[in-house]
Amino acid sequence: MQSYKTPLISIIIPSLNEEKLLPKTLSQFSPELKEKFNIEIIVSDGGSTDTTLEIASKFADIIVQANPGEKQNISKGRNAGAKKANGDLLYLMNADTRISNLEEFFVTTINTFKNANYLALSCRFKVFPEEEIFSDKLFHSFYNNYAHLLNVVGMGMGRGECHMVRKSIFLKTGGYNENLAAGEDYDLYRRIKKLGKIKFFRNLVVYESPRRYRKYGYISVFSDWTKNSISVLFKNKSVSKNWDPVR
Repeated sequence: MQSYKTPLISIIIPSLNEEKLLPKTLSQFSPELKEKFNIEIIVSDGGSTDTTLEIASKFADIIVQANPGEKQNISKGRNAGAKKANGDLLYLMNADTRISNLEEFFVTTINTFKNANYLALSCRFKVFPEEEIFSDKLFHSFYNNYAHLLNVVGMGMGRGECHMVRKSIFLKTGGYNENLAAGEDYDLYRRIKKLGKIKFFRNLVVYESPRRYRKYGYISVFSDWTKNSISVLFKNKSVSKNWDPVR
């Protein structure tokens, strides 16, 4: 069995009251998988009041906690986790992120990062297979092609559900803009694209929960994404003042 001892991968997962979905997200990274690909798991918690921290303690190698009373958006949580990362590669995922084929995912991304021209990676996204409906398939087919197109034309794009970035590049860009309540994922990849190449994988799939789409609907969600992205692009600030969590 081939073993990948370098570079070390730091998987960074921000959390806030994620007791429902975090167990499956963390448990997919088995001890055998972590050893083979030299992975460390970092959970960066923004002040959970449920059993999130108890769950994280069973799986994570490092737990980062926000200062008591501190209001932390997802950018701050990701940046705080990145500061504690030992890896050369940062895989920043959400608490509801699941990977369709872990072996293929890590082999492909690690081998791609061996090419120094690629500074960051992205891939396709779908809703959990057991919860997927027609509207999910339709929207994600459109949005995956849209994200791929933005990278082709030189703007840069990567959904925040799974960002894969060289740590050196993450530090060079200053990480996520903590002043953005939304659009921080697009903003980071936009800045990375100015420095070099981003690889978008059509053959790799990452799954996400449909919880936000079910609560607000695709038209509302896409409208919010679009308004925030345009504002970030031209004004360097988000339209949304807060990004309400859906649990």
